This record gives sequence, structure tokens and C-alpha cells, in this order.
Amino acid sequence: MNAKAEAKDSRFDLLKWLAVAALVVVGVVGNQYFSGEPILYRVLGLIVLAAVAAFVALKTGKGQLFFGLVKEARVEIRKVVWPTRQETMQTTLIVVAVVLVMALLLWGLDSLLGWLVSLIVG
Repeated sequence: MNAKAEAKDSRFDLLKWLAVAALVVVGVVGNQYFSGEPILYRVLGLIVLAAVAAFVALKTGKGQLFFGLVKEARVEIRKVVWPTRQETMQTTLIVVAVVLVMALLLWGLDSLLGWLVSLIVG
């Protein structure tokens, strides 16, 4: 890890990660404890707990580095030149044709070897 990333680490990061772990434990135990309640309420509670845990995690040094990585990844995804529908269809058809040809070749080889073995074995 570089010095710039280490400099961003706060002395309270350990406490923040412990809070995140505690929120996860509360979510798991609470989901089990309230198993008699409707699933909608439990899912909403878990979503709220997950959002709070993510918010706390993003306030740590590692969380900020992760968020920066996600932002950079989004920028890179925008730079990608995606294939057109026609290019995708042509490539898919080529792959399917090659797979079929290889399947026929392997089937023929398997049949030939099986026939040869049956001749030898008797």
C-alpha cells in the first residue's frame, strides 16, 4: 500500500469496522429473532442496516479507496467500445459453428476408437 493511502487511514477506522461488523451481526441475529414477522419487514430492515453499514464503511480509509476505485472503474467502462448487435450475432454464430464442428469431430473420433477397441478386445 502506498504512503498516500496509509495517510488517509484514521485512528478511528478500527472502531468504524467494528461498528460495521456489529451492524452485520445485528442484521443476522435480528432476522433470525424476528423470523415470525412478514418477510417484507425483515427485508426492509436488512436493507436499512446494510445501507448504514455501507455508509460507515465508506467513511474509513479503505472504504474511501474502494469508492475511488469504483468511480475510476465507471469512467473506464464509459470508454469501452461495445460491439454492435450485428457483430455480437456474427461472433456468436461463429462460436456455435466451431463448437458444433468440434463436437462432430470428437464424436467421430470416439466412435472410431470405440470400434477399434471392440475389434481388438473381441
